[in-house]
Amino acid sequence: MQFANPYFLLLLLLAIPYIIWYILKWGQSEAAMKVSSTAAFRFGPVSYKQYLLHLPFLLRLLAYTMIVLVLCRPQTSNSWSDRSVEGIDIMLCMDMSTSMLAEDLRPNRLEASKKVASEFISGRPNDNIGLTIFAGESFTQCPMTTDHAVLLNMLHDLRCDMAQQGLIDDGTAIGMGLANAISRLKDSKAKSKVIILLTDGSNNAGDISPITAAEIAKSFGIRIYTIGVGTNGTARYPMPVGGHIEYLNIPVEIDTKTLASIAGTTNGEFYRATNNSKLREVYQEIDQLEKTKMNVKKYSKRYEAYGLFALIACLALLLEILLRETILKKIP
Repeated sequence: MQFANPYFLLLLLLAIPYIIWYILKWGQSEAAMKVSSTAAFRFGPVSYKQYLLHLPFLLRLLAYTMIVLVLCRPQTSNSWSDRSVEGIDIMLCMDMSTSMLAEDLRPNRLEASKKVASEFISGRPNDNIGLTIFAGESFTQCPMTTDHAVLLNMLHDLRCDMAQQGLIDDGTAIGMGLANAISRLKDSKAKSKVIILLTDGSNNAGDISPITAAEIAKSFGIRIYTIGVGTNGTARYPMPVGGHIEYLNIPVEIDTKTLASIAGTTNGEFYRATNNSKLREVYQEIDQLEKTKMNVKKYSKRYEAYGLFALIACLALLLEILLRETILKKIP
């Protein structure tokens, strides 16, 4: 809080001689009735009025102080920042093939990827982010948006068994997934356009090869970060057999050469995520590489705040008058 007319605060100095005058006047006042001795009244009951004798003076002093503060025009300010953001457009391209059910990451590859991707999205509130998924075919789960609540809901709704349930053809069409994401980014006016591709296998489906998709992305100035998710060697995989689940150890086959080539073609980076913590580190590194630039403009608006002080002054004066004319009324 600040005052528009702070020099009026000097009027509070006038309260000092008033306080001195009141103390001196009270000390020199004489009793209305003279008695030879007050000993008989020493242990008598004390009226509550005796405790209120100085209350009118304090109320007048309070009212005067509040009036001075009103004259000073107290003001509050409401300031905010208007951010001019150089936005980044990002498409997440996630593998949804049945192999993503492998449990070398906890609880499985897909659920671990969803969780870390959610943290990445939440940490970038100013970017346009969308989601493309692929298995044997590809489609856009969520177009680019700054409404990240909607995006996160759609990400959370992804089911680990979409391919098993026949909701999407099984397989790993990396080139198709990239092509779908590129189609969402190619007309973007953002200075930085990024695809984050996450897969656990090798391209074995689709009509577009991953390298061809990378060349197309390069022509549109799109940078691709590729992540190969899965441990080295074999992974524990849940196989439905006769109405129950049996676990098999399946080999981990990630085409690291192709993923590295995709990233290199578009000036991106290739990462291997062999466990949950490594996957989180990968997203954190990408987050650091793709920071937005921000120019902040500050604005401030002031509001008059004398109302409370004026109310207190009125109430103090009203209460002082009521006390002086009722229970503390003096006989001349």
